[in-house]
Amino acid sequence: MTRTKKQPLYDQLVELLKEKIENEYEANMMLPSERELSDVYGLSRTTVRLALQELEKIGYIYRQHGKGTFVSDLKESSFNLQSMYSFTEQMKSLGRHPETRVLDFETIEANKFLATKFNVKLGTKLIKMKRLRSADGEPLMLERTYLPLNKFLSLTKEDLDQKALYDIFREDYNEIVKVAEEELFANIARPKDAPFLDIREGAPVLTLMRKTYNQANEIIEFTYSVARADHFRYKIVHHNGN
Repeated sequence: MTRTKKQPLYDQLVELLKEKIENEYEANMMLPSERELSDVYGLSRTTVRLALQELEKIGYIYRQHGKGTFVSDLKESSFNLQSMYSFTEQMKSLGRHPETRVLDFETIEANKFLATKFNVKLGTKLIKMKRLRSADGEPLMLERTYLPLNKFLSLTKEDLDQKALYDIFREDYNEIVKVAEEELFANIARPKDAPFLDIREGAPVLTLMRKTYNQANEIIEFTYSVARADHFRYKIVHHNGN
């Protein structure tokens, strides 16, 4: 195995095994033992054990007591980012228990970045909320959502604890989502986000920026989401217009 000074050996082994799991290994096949991996790659048992612990943590492998370590079915364990409007329903459909925890809820003034996103003046009042999305107690995505205060004056943190945001839009404020623009790109976990997602700083993540419009073509939401790359995929279907 090629060694570089900048990247720890177990990180290199993690990346190597991830590539094999994604491209070569079959789902549910048994991996070689720690001793065998140590011999094959010329690494200590401790280094191999750390790499396997990381792979298990990010869902690439699973262990069965007394039997061994196996390759996870990545297709079954991945969630479709295209359906993030219905996170709760998607998790339920996969047989998992969804949870959304509101970490922060406050009123702020729009800075230059947010003013541009909402097409408003600097200093315009916005609602800012930070929410952690989890399934079966496992953190999956961290969302920072901004709403125009003048459209949701009576919104409270307690409302969000009791009802999904898009249900609140429709049922409490008669704001019907007409269309949403999304931008998705690969990124790495920042120091302030990694602890919430239970991943290491610099781990791969997917960043999703969504701008939502109502029926009057007004922007009613801007959300910046950071999702664990080991648990999400993004699927796009193109149709021929002919």
